[in-house]
Amino acid sequence: MTSQHSKQSRAPLFEAMVAHHDKNPASFHVPGHKSGQGLLDEGTSFLKTVMAIDYTEITGLDDLHHAEGVINEAERLAADCFGAEETYFLIGGSTVGNLALISAACEKDDIILVQRNVHKSVIHGLMLAGAKAVFIAPGIHPETGVATSLNIEDVKQALVLYPEAKGLFLTNPNYYGMGVNLKPFAELMHAHGKLLLVDEAHGAHYGFHHEVPASALSQGADAVVQSTHKMLTAMTMGAMLHVQGPRIDRRAIQQLLAMLQSSSPSYPIMASLDLARKRMHTEGWDWLEQGLTVVKEFRSLLDGLTAFAYHPIELPGNQSQVVQTADPFKMAIYDATNTLSGTELKEKLEAQGCFVEMTDGRHVLLVFTPASTRADMLRVIEALTNICLDVPIQKKELQAPISNILKLPYYTPISSPVAFDMRDISKVSRAEGAFSQVSVQGAVGKRSADMVIPYPPGIPYLYPGEIISASVAEALLQLVANGIKFQGTEFGQTQKLKIYT
Repeated sequence: MTSQHSKQSRAPLFEAMVAHHDKNPASFHVPGHKSGQGLLDEGTSFLKTVMAIDYTEITGLDDLHHAEGVINEAERLAADCFGAEETYFLIGGSTVGNLALISAACEKDDIILVQRNVHKSVIHGLMLAGAKAVFIAPGIHPETGVATSLNIEDVKQALVLYPEAKGLFLTNPNYYGMGVNLKPFAELMHAHGKLLLVDEAHGAHYGFHHEVPASALSQGADAVVQSTHKMLTAMTMGAMLHVQGPRIDRRAIQQLLAMLQSSSPSYPIMASLDLARKRMHTEGWDWLEQGLTVVKEFRSLLDGLTAFAYHPIELPGNQSQVVQTADPFKMAIYDATNTLSGTELKEKLEAQGCFVEMTDGRHVLLVFTPASTRADMLRVIEALTNICLDVPIQKKELQAPISNILKLPYYTPISSPVAFDMRDISKVSRAEGAFSQVSVQGAVGKRSADMVIPYPPGIPYLYPGEIISASVAEALLQLVANGIKFQGTEFGQTQKLKIYT
């Protein structure tokens, strides 16, 4: 009988793909590049290796949409590794997982409680389902101005107001690695017979080491989406959807994923998910320990550069109701002397070959992972040291820290139900004279015709139909002034907002 450890050490899908490749088969099936044979010369050195195993649903390699063989085995191993009862491989990122979860949980006009600062894919899921969202405003981290998670008392109040709600959709952790303990939320929702759905895109490594937070599944979430490519070793777009318990309709999820994901899924992406799982299954704790050692040395060296500071503050000493956990691999650094904005610091780092995840106008977010090397860490320390020399930061008289440069918009603590239906939105958008573009100031009090999304992190400041408040208008102008990019709108180029007329 095969031991549990030997099962964990396997990567069944990847192994089957390699075994097929080693047979030197003649391909009379898609894809058209024929295992990389059709590449131009300049693409050979970079792409041919992965294209050599870029297969399709041929004998022995299973079918993602009706997994019975090696893909099924790989998904079962993933469920065992991450603590789920069932796991589905996603080749469209956490985005497709969020779309499927919302549509599986909600029918048209159903109400669901939603954290206001969710990823745009959650809003898109509401549109596809035709569901209604009761938005609950997040807390604000007092030292950074960053939107965090929800206060559970607000969720309790929302359940009193809307007892028919299907469940609660949370994002945990946020882009900066800040989060909350989810167990009280799970217990609250389950006591009311409702779902807890969690976008844990940035937490695929959670639960594998005592110095990182516990996973959402271990705290009772019914369904969790993880971007395995963000913090682990899967290829970009590689993600997983994990489910447990009786509350979520698994058959509906399977049907929706078959509709929403490509009928020609990427085998290299799926193989990378299989290998990412194998690494965590067999050496997750040791691998995280290696990465944490690099991060700790970075913090120590950064402490020696007095011009720079970083967030989040060490926890649990600085816990609050909306920030109870912190991912040690996320480092939001900033110029404590107020000489450089986050955008300027980002540009100076990139000029020295250090490319960061994002800037919010004040902070620059550095994302370390267990794969981060000491050499790379020392490289960014050298770059920051050079910036101190090039810009007379340390000579400038220290000023009081900027307390909240983000100036996030004010949102109603608990909104009325907001109807989302893609068909209605499309119908209005096609109507002649349905919308116009106006200045930001002229848009205040009008309804947005766009989803306005600073990217990254991809969290909408406005959704279609939302009334544009003065605080939202002010926040958007500040983002533009700080060089932040936008999706879903031309606002970044024109400084005009599209409104419904």
